[in-house]
Amino acid sequence: MAPFPGSGLAKGLAVTLRTMTKKTVTAQYPDAQPELPPRTRGVIGLFEENCTVCMLCARECPDWCIYIDSHKETVPAAAPGGRERSRNVLDRFAIDFSLCMYCGICIEVCPFDALFWSPEFEYAETDIHELTHERDKLRDWMWTVPAPPALDPGAEEPKEIAAARKTAEKLAAAQAQAEAQAAPHPGPTDPPQGGAS
Repeated sequence: MAPFPGSGLAKGLAVTLRTMTKKTVTAQYPDAQPELPPRTRGVIGLFEENCTVCMLCARECPDWCIYIDSHKETVPAAAPGGRERSRNVLDRFAIDFSLCMYCGICIEVCPFDALFWSPEFEYAETDIHELTHERDKLRDWMWTVPAPPALDPGAEEPKEIAAARKTAEKLAAAQAQAEAQAAPHPGPTDPPQGGAS
């Protein structure tokens, strides 16, 4: 059966009318910034104080895009007669984002929470060598890392917070007891003076 003349035009107009009533999805970037999900994978930030140079992130990275250099430093004994200890000191920590595939394995395997995702994504460069972010730049990304989501009100209290609260309560009780013992005690009451003359 031959199609009705003008049916194609009617279908096209129907599609046009239907889409005219819908909200547009085109964003005028960069004039309008996109609303990203809170845990967007943009760039990786380094919390240097937590890094112990264990090298787990560099070993597990499938792209070999993490570069770490360090040296050992001897720490004197904390007590007389004690043994000197050695610790790793971070010299270089860099991530080559031209190789990174944003798998997040380095963040997952870090046992000391030294790496975090930041939603910041505007770090394009005209020179590929500048996509290797050194320690200072990775540390600056930490300012863009969002705060962790709030805990569920019905969730169990974290062990670390419970232990810290118990310790604080013990210290407060010991301090109160020491203050009570240090306070001057009232002496025996003197007998009443005077009498019948």
